[in-house]
Amino acid sequence: MVNYVIEGGNLPVVICTLEDGQSMITESGSMSWMSPNMKMETTSNGGLGKAFGRMFAGERMFQNRYTAENGSGMIAFASSFPGCIRAFEITKGKEVIVQKSGFLASETSVELSVFFQKKFGSGLFGGEGFIMQKLSGQGMAFLEFDGHVVEYTLQKDQSIVIDTGYLAAMDATCSMEIQSVPGVKNMLFGGEGLFNTLVNGPGRVYLQTMPISNIAGVIRPFLPSSN
Repeated sequence: MVNYVIEGGNLPVVICTLEDGQSMITESGSMSWMSPNMKMETTSNGGLGKAFGRMFAGERMFQNRYTAENGSGMIAFASSFPGCIRAFEITKGKEVIVQKSGFLASETSVELSVFFQKKFGSGLFGGEGFIMQKLSGQGMAFLEFDGHVVEYTLQKDQSIVIDTGYLAAMDATCSMEIQSVPGVKNMLFGGEGLFNTLVNGPGRVYLQTMPISNIAGVIRPFLPSSN
């Protein structure tokens, strides 16, 4: 298991210490600093099929593998947006579903794959719901979320209604479906959109308070026009 520390508050970075020969995988461009004995290798990490799958899920096709050589090494991965970095221990039966672009880095024994919701409506109206990412295998993984994260543990008979974009991650034991906002007046004038996401337990749900898509919508009117 990789040793790590997360620093930086709401501008976080995870600093990992690797033993000799130990490796980590990250998206290209995510490495922030490292010791000189860390060897980098660009890889498709599973072949072109998985590379195209990652691209479809919002990640880059190729990943970078960093390996400590001739002794222990240090490597740091910083978040790309103000928020938080969370560490997840992935094991069989403890897989995690995460939003697109939420993967930051992991041990090489963790597998990143595309996850499709079974209900097609989730793809049309669920924001991040249709194409997400699934972390499986065994090892530590680090995910980056937008803003602060609020965590709920749902029992088998419990659910939570979430506005589009606020669902950051959930246990693979959870399920998700789309609900329309009741009432035509609520849909047209409520300002909350037409659909909400319903997540059903059992399992943990991670909600982010500042989705980057919402931030983009807020600042768009203040950007200079191209005309």
